[in-house]
Amino acid sequence: MKKNTIDIITLGCSKNLVDSEKLMRQLEASGYKVTHDSEHPEGEIAVINTCGFIGDAKEESINMILEFCQAKEEGDLKKLYVMGCLSERYLKDLQVEIPQVDKFYGKFNWNELLADLGKAYRPECAIERHLTTPKHYAYLKISEGCDRKCSYCAIPIITGKHTSRPIEEILDEVRLLVSQGVKEFQVIAQELTYYGVDLYKKRMIAELVNRIAAIPGVEWIRLHYAYPSHFPTELFQVIRENKNVCKYMDIALQHISDNMLSKMRRHVTKEETYALIEQFRREVPGIHLRTTLMVGHPGETEQDFEELKEFVRKARFDRMGAFAYSEEEGTYAAEHYEDEVPAEVKQQRLDELMAIQQEISAELSAAKIGKEYRVIIDRLEGEYYIGRTEYDSPEVDPEVLILDKGQNLEIGSFYQVHIDDADDFDLYASLVE
Repeated sequence: MKKNTIDIITLGCSKNLVDSEKLMRQLEASGYKVTHDSEHPEGEIAVINTCGFIGDAKEESINMILEFCQAKEEGDLKKLYVMGCLSERYLKDLQVEIPQVDKFYGKFNWNELLADLGKAYRPECAIERHLTTPKHYAYLKISEGCDRKCSYCAIPIITGKHTSRPIEEILDEVRLLVSQGVKEFQVIAQELTYYGVDLYKKRMIAELVNRIAAIPGVEWIRLHYAYPSHFPTELFQVIRENKNVCKYMDIALQHISDNMLSKMRRHVTKEETYALIEQFRREVPGIHLRTTLMVGHPGETEQDFEELKEFVRKARFDRMGAFAYSEEEGTYAAEHYEDEVPAEVKQQRLDELMAIQQEISAELSAAKIGKEYRVIIDRLEGEYYIGRTEYDSPEVDPEVLILDKGQNLEIGSFYQVHIDDADDFDLYASLVE
C-alpha cells in the first residue's frame, strides 16, 4: 500500500472519464500520486467513478465497489470513496447497503472529496485535466444534463437539466490541451445539439464548433450524441466547410416506426428521420453516420420491428450500435408501460438487427479497398500500428491496421495510407510512400 497514492477507477462513458481526469489533476495539485484504471491498484486510497445508466452498468459498478470493499477488509486499502452516476441516483440506498465505503459523492459534488482529504479545491486548475487517453486526443465535454424526457432514459433523473459551459471556458480548455499536444477532440455532451440554449437563449453548437475549428493546432473535431428533433441545420455548413471538422455525426435515433417514436417520446416522426438522414448526406457529401437503436421497448410489435429492420437496410449506417430495452425505475416507461416484450424476444431482435448491420458494415468497409485515407496512429500493438481515419472515433469504431515493417511511425502523427483489405470491422492498409 503506497502512501499518498490514490487509484481512480472509471466506469461508464467518456463524460465520466472527463470528471475523473479533472479530479486526478486536482489531486496531483495537492501532492498525491494518482493512477487510473490500474490492473493492480496499490494506493492506500481508491476512488470509484460509477455508471448508473442501465442494468448491466449498474451491476458492474456494484461489483467493482464490493471488490474494493473486500480489499479494504483485508487491509490492502485504507479509504474507499465512490462518486458518479450510480451514487448520484442511489446515494441513500448505497450508504445503507455498503457501509464499508467511507463516503459516497454524487456526480457533481466530487470536489468535496478534496476537502474530506484535508485539501482545498484549486480553482486555478479548473480547466486542467490529467489525460488518461493517448496524449494526441481528448474528450471535450461541453455541457451536462439533458432536458429531453425520453420514456426509457434515466439520465435526466441522474444528471438534471441541461447546463452548457460558457464558450470562452471551452475555448480556453481547447487551447490548453493543444499546448499539451492534443490534436484531436471528441466533442461530447448528453445532448450536443441543445448546446447554448440555457446560456445564450439559442442553439450555439454551430458557432462553438466553428470557433474550436479556428484554433491553430486543432486537427480533428468529431461530434458525439446529437438528437434528431429540431436538428440545428447550420451545423451542416460548419462540417462541410471546415477541413478539421470530421465528416462524422453520432446521432442516436433509437427507432423508426411512428408508433415506437411516439411511445418513446422522441418528438420526431419516421418521415422526419428519413428526411434528416437524406439532408445529412446531401449537405455533407461523404459524411459517416453513427447511430444507436433500441429493441424491445414496451409496445414494440413485430410490425414495428420489421420497420426497424427495413430502416437499417435502407439507411445503411456507417456505424451502428443497438441495445435491448431495460426498465429503469423513475422513468416514464417504468411508470406508464408494462415491460411486456420477453427477454428472449429482445435478444433475438437484437441479434437479428446486428446481423443485418454486420453485413452492411462489411460491404461499406470493402468499398474502401483501393482508396487512400489520412489516418492518425494511436498505438503499436503486436505486429501492427493501429490508426483511425476521420470517420472513426476511438474505442467504438473500426481501426486501420498497418503492418509494422520497421517504419518507425510516430504515435499521434498523421500518415497517408492505401487500404489493401478489409474485414467486417477493420481495414488493413499500407503507407503511401
